[in-house]
Amino acid sequence: MMQAISLQSGSNGNCYFVRSNGSSLLIDAGISGIQAERRLADHNINIRDIDALVVSHDHADHISCAGVYHRKYGLPVYISQRTYEYASRYRALGRIDDLYFFRPGDTLRFGNITVETIPTPHDASDGSAIVVVSGDNRLGILTDLGHVFDGLHSVISSLNAVFLESNYDPRMLETGPYPSFLKKRIKGPGGHISNIESAELLCSADSGRMQWACLAHLSENNNEPEIALRTNKEIAGSSFPVFALSRYSVSEVHVVTSSSDQLALL
Repeated sequence: MMQAISLQSGSNGNCYFVRSNGSSLLIDAGISGIQAERRLADHNINIRDIDALVVSHDHADHISCAGVYHRKYGLPVYISQRTYEYASRYRALGRIDDLYFFRPGDTLRFGNITVETIPTPHDASDGSAIVVVSGDNRLGILTDLGHVFDGLHSVISSLNAVFLESNYDPRMLETGPYPSFLKKRIKGPGGHISNIESAELLCSADSGRMQWACLAHLSENNNEPEIALRTNKEIAGSSFPVFALSRYSVSEVHVVTSSSDQLALL
């Protein structure tokens, strides 16, 4: 059985917790160490017991507190070398002694958990989407995607559950206060995917395999949870539960169960 928690999801900070079969990870470090520690404690989880931190890319809302997670809580940091070098030029990451480099496309192993890293066209130096695997369970953490790139539909169809970017409502972005260059960046090939694109991606999910989806990384100014959920329902239907993650608080514990787990619970 796999457990997944969003500690926060949005351009103001991202961090996700995954645990399965005695192994646990944090994906990204865009919120403070104190916030991460307290939000995990809300679910009776000690941050110091986590096996490692995996960083997806160099943007501040995903990496800014990686050094703190290492120095204060002892977490080894897994990151691409280009991401680390680029981020170190303009972020005060501080000392990180326990540092492990990977290349997007590599597979990482942490006890009973495997992490598949998938290169993305997002406008970071060396970004990755993440699929966490334990036994038959496959959880996607797919945000900051750039655009719907080749192979993404196949990734979705392989998953049991997903945290999937649903960043903006096209009408809100078009009529909103952002300057033209920023609007162009968000909807461009290196930016974010919209509610419509997210819903269309979920149409490719295997309805017999996908147990739930959480819409992630919602824009504060160009989206609303109700709009994202409504768009998803209109396009993708309701063959599995869909939730919207908060930009400001920790989520409930979302559970992924394999067929053998389900039989054991009966």
